[in-house]
Amino acid sequence: MKKGNVKIRPITLEDTENIIKWRNNPSVRNNFIYRDVFTKETHLNWYNNRILTGDVVQFIIYSDVLSKDVGSVYLRDIDKVNQKAEFGIFIGEDDCRGLGIGTKATSLILDYGFNELGLNRIFLRVFKRNIGAIKAYKNAGFIEEGIFREDVMFDGKGEDMVYMGILKSDVK
Repeated sequence: MKKGNVKIRPITLEDTENIIKWRNNPSVRNNFIYRDVFTKETHLNWYNNRILTGDVVQFIIYSDVLSKDVGSVYLRDIDKVNQKAEFGIFIGEDDCRGLGIGTKATSLILDYGFNELGLNRIFLRVFKRNIGAIKAYKNAGFIEEGIFREDVMFDGKGEDMVYMGILKSDVK
């Protein structure tokens, strides 16, 4: 799938090294709820038990301009009965943020979720402190649905999470 100079393609086992590198990048890891060191074993467990089972669809984001893979976008906990899934994205290459790559990848996976998977609602959770991500999600059409106060604990301190969502009918 392609939008402008950004492509997304299904993840494969050949992407393992990049996924490990990106997920261990502090600027990525500090914005994930799961903050443990990401290992090959962790990734293979995710791949075998979540992706291969269909619970997750995950894509690698490729920039034509930069001629390289730059991150990943996914839908997880796909609920076909209630037609919803949770969205996630990370740009693992520090020099590739702020270039609109994530916005295009988000648009592509929303289209995939709504039109290929038949979803009605796609939602996400983001740390309230991650102002840049919240702005990007709003620009992509997500609507803030609420704040869960001190929803996630790190080192004994609670962090607020912003819950956002988008409906198929919201996409123009």
